[in-house]
Amino acid sequence: MNESRRSMVGIAAALVAGSALKPLGAWAQSAAYPAKAIRIIVPYPAGGVVDSIARVVGERMGRQYGQPVVVENRTGAGGAIGTDFVAKSPADGYTLLMVSPSHAVMPFFQKNTAWDPVRDFKGIAGFGAIPNVIVVHPSVKAKTMQEFLRLARKDAGSITYASSGLGTSSHLTGELLNQMAHIQLTHVPYKGQPEAMTDLLSGRVDMMPMSTSLALPHIKAGKLRALAVTTDYRSSALPDVPTVAEAAGLPGFQVGTWLALLAPAKVPPAIVSKLSADVASALKLAEVQSKFKDLALEGAPQSGATFDEFLKQEVSVWTEVIKRAGIQANS
Repeated sequence: MNESRRSMVGIAAALVAGSALKPLGAWAQSAAYPAKAIRIIVPYPAGGVVDSIARVVGERMGRQYGQPVVVENRTGAGGAIGTDFVAKSPADGYTLLMVSPSHAVMPFFQKNTAWDPVRDFKGIAGFGAIPNVIVVHPSVKAKTMQEFLRLARKDAGSITYASSGLGTSSHLTGELLNQMAHIQLTHVPYKGQPEAMTDLLSGRVDMMPMSTSLALPHIKAGKLRALAVTTDYRSSALPDVPTVAEAAGLPGFQVGTWLALLAPAKVPPAIVSKLSADVASALKLAEVQSKFKDLALEGAPQSGATFDEFLKQEVSVWTEVIKRAGIQANS
């Protein structure tokens, strides 16, 4: 065999060997994972519903993997700071992100956002949604949704509503209500649900669309009055409270606080698949389902791929709402 032919055969053999090793390398990579602690970044303050769900999932993952799974709150800029941190983290599967509806719209609220919610992340699992409930302070002279809307129409801008930050589901609920009911509520954003709750309970703000899990104890104690839930189905935690669509005659009104776990987009597919399968198994456990029920989380879990498609739809829907509202990004 001449020298050039021997060289070509050697190159071909190397290529075949390399292609054969790729699946084995991916398998070995996922089999060895995780070899150290995993961080779940929550871009909101501790004590909120996103943080609570992350801790349920993280605790179960830690037991399953025999490695610490640490929930870390990196707050600021309505969630953009924590999200940016994960987007720039090493794509090795050891830094994950817990998200809610603000993830889909944050680039519209922060001018200098370098990450894209769809392009720069991959879904591990969607967990379902927590219905928001529109609650008012008892001093507000409205016992039904229709009465509330009449008050809002009587004096435009006089009624305030709190949110847990720009782009959060509570903010988006208020903007959608403004548009569909043709009213003008004044938005008062906070850094998170706990801070907003403090001012709502004191009567400094009139209304807030908030997660049923946080609102329920205060509704039962008579400190807040529930007017309607924002999903297109009634909440099992508040079965006697109508939907906004029912109570206000606004068919198609639908907002929920969905939650999901994501990884940076460049994390190896083998690791993303392993995480997705392992989290899906954890979500079937009775103890996890019981804790989710306590947090008023409802709906079917989604695979990572299914959530990725759902997220694309959310970006499209809320982009239109934001444009119609004329909301400008912060500098």
